[in-house]
Amino acid sequence: MEALKNTLGSAKCSFVVLAIFLVLASALSSANAIIHEHEFVIQATPVTRLCKTHRTITVNGQYPGPTLEINNGDTLIVKVTNKAQYNVTIHWHGVRQMRTGWSDGPEFVTQCPIRPGGSYTYRFTVEGQEGTLWWHAHSSWLRATVYGALIIRPREGEPYPFPKPKRETPILLGEWWDANPIDVVREATRTGAAPNVSDAYTVNGQPGDLYKCSSKETTVVPIDAGETNLLRVINSALNQPLFFTVANHKFTVVGADASYLKPFTTNVIMLGPGQTTDVLISGDQPPSRYYMAARAYQSAQNAPFDNTTTTAILKYKSAPCPAKGVSIKPVMPPLPAYNDTNTVTAFSRSFRSPRKAEVPTEIDENLFYTIGLGLNNCPPNFSKSQCQGPNGTRFTASMNNVSFVLPNNISILQAHYQGIPGVFTTDFPANPPVKFDYTGNVSRSLWQPVPGTKAYKLKFGSRVQIVLQDTSIVTPENHPIHLHGYDFYIIAEGFGNFDPKKDTAKFNLVDPPLRNTVAVPANGWAVIRFVADNPGAWIMHCHLDVHITWGLATIFVVENGVEKLQAMEAPPLDLPVC
Repeated sequence: MEALKNTLGSAKCSFVVLAIFLVLASALSSANAIIHEHEFVIQATPVTRLCKTHRTITVNGQYPGPTLEINNGDTLIVKVTNKAQYNVTIHWHGVRQMRTGWSDGPEFVTQCPIRPGGSYTYRFTVEGQEGTLWWHAHSSWLRATVYGALIIRPREGEPYPFPKPKRETPILLGEWWDANPIDVVREATRTGAAPNVSDAYTVNGQPGDLYKCSSKETTVVPIDAGETNLLRVINSALNQPLFFTVANHKFTVVGADASYLKPFTTNVIMLGPGQTTDVLISGDQPPSRYYMAARAYQSAQNAPFDNTTTTAILKYKSAPCPAKGVSIKPVMPPLPAYNDTNTVTAFSRSFRSPRKAEVPTEIDENLFYTIGLGLNNCPPNFSKSQCQGPNGTRFTASMNNVSFVLPNNISILQAHYQGIPGVFTTDFPANPPVKFDYTGNVSRSLWQPVPGTKAYKLKFGSRVQIVLQDTSIVTPENHPIHLHGYDFYIIAEGFGNFDPKKDTAKFNLVDPPLRNTVAVPANGWAVIRFVADNPGAWIMHCHLDVHITWGLATIFVVENGVEKLQAMEAPPLDLPVC
């Protein structure tokens, strides 16, 4: 009996010591957390590309904008001053923004825009996320040039779950118009037609060797024989999913959207706009110069697209210098065909979480959302020049036949927080109002959606499943769907119409990947799950900016929980007013 008492006493003592250790470790971890303060000045800057100089909207005169580097657990405070002629907001793409929805950034959703001459300070903590995210303007088409990388390293003293790379390089894939992007979208809105496609793609702001007037500034990425480097690849293009590859080299994919993955090897990756992918690349080839290349994955049949190719150069530091006056072209990689959906499918199906994931298994909200394009009949008071879509129509887009309309005199989050009626309604349908053959021949009566500012209400803590179903209205297309304020598990994807009887068997509830942007297959579907544990008003939208312009979006209003830390924070004093 005495021995048992001693054992229990010793166990109790060990438990107390362990508890004290955990508290101290937590305190130490918090003590190591750093507050990073930055200033962003949005301004027009002369930028020369493709032989022409444009007054381009930039951050701090840089295109792309500054790379922000933090550790998991750190806080960012970014004061944004708008010295441009357009309204602007900044979105921190993929940051969970726990209870800090006021810093999320989408215009008229979580804030009124920062007017020319105004400023606003974004404040938020990044907790439990590691890898690559990015930031960009979330106002009209300003994110064509207003964007940059956000790198989140492990907490101080904690390792990567893969061998530490010798060096790290952000690779921002972008899209360049030889015009003012705001004029491009305004013209499309005026005519109702599709906007002009871009004139070039870019790597870290540079189009590369295959475009006119671009060779001298081509981005060069260093590597050395025998070293392993981490490329943090971001698709910051406005409207185009992109393939990316490097000649004669393989990628080991280790992360995406600031979540780690079970490593897998591939020759090529595909990113929808908004998505990030972390890959390791080894200097295991003869020292030389190799092209890195990106070009379109085009899933929408007969739709015009920018079919050019952007390049950067992977350069071995020990590569021999060519003889004077001799120019040796780098090795060019093969790229998939523009419509190579098989490669995209094989790639996306390789994604797995590194260990058993905490996927919700019981579901409280089972939602089914159709996503796709549409055509509005020409309104009677419009002229022909305002209806230049197919057969005298105007392009539109929708979810569940609702084409999302932003308010223009208050943000949805303010209206929700302050209980202001008349700004939005909470009757967004949980299922399509009409069931139809989503990927077949769709009746013309379903091509014209209903405009509205409709949200769907979620109780705090509810477990949510959403089936995202592409439609063949106008054209099927691969849609990168991004949910603000949340990461979600992609538990399945497939082609054709989702069939709950058959397709539920395909659900991966063991190790699905955690993402913030899902590429919903063209003429297919994807199923995502998450727990609604972040109160606020969160937009879910297609990250092809042309589609969000047309209304391919909706809002989740997540109610406060019962405890103090389950409620939204109060709005900051400097929140812009409309």
